[in-house]
Amino acid sequence: MFFVAGIRRLVLDVLKPHEPSNLLLAKILSELEFVDGVNLSLYEIDQNTENVKITIVGDEMDFEEIKRTIESLGGVIHSVDEVVAGKRIVENVLTEQDR
Repeated sequence: MFFVAGIRRLVLDVLKPHEPSNLLLAKILSELEFVDGVNLSLYEIDQNTENVKITIVGDEMDFEEIKRTIESLGGVIHSVDEVVAGKRIVENVLTEQDR
């Protein structure tokens, strides 16, 4: 088990089949003990699959359990696009270089 204290937000790029629906996937993830909320956004769709961005917030996140849950529903994590850790969530700030 990959259990890291203090992980508060994960943003995952996930490839999944059309079924289960995005509604059901978000609901199942939200029911994990350590999850406070889930945001799932559809980015791309083709004949057999969907590419979604899943943002999960909570505390004491268990990445392996999240990964197992997604995989048990036919999904694959392509990348971990953001990790937020610590006592509070720090939002990204645009700088001059980002514009």
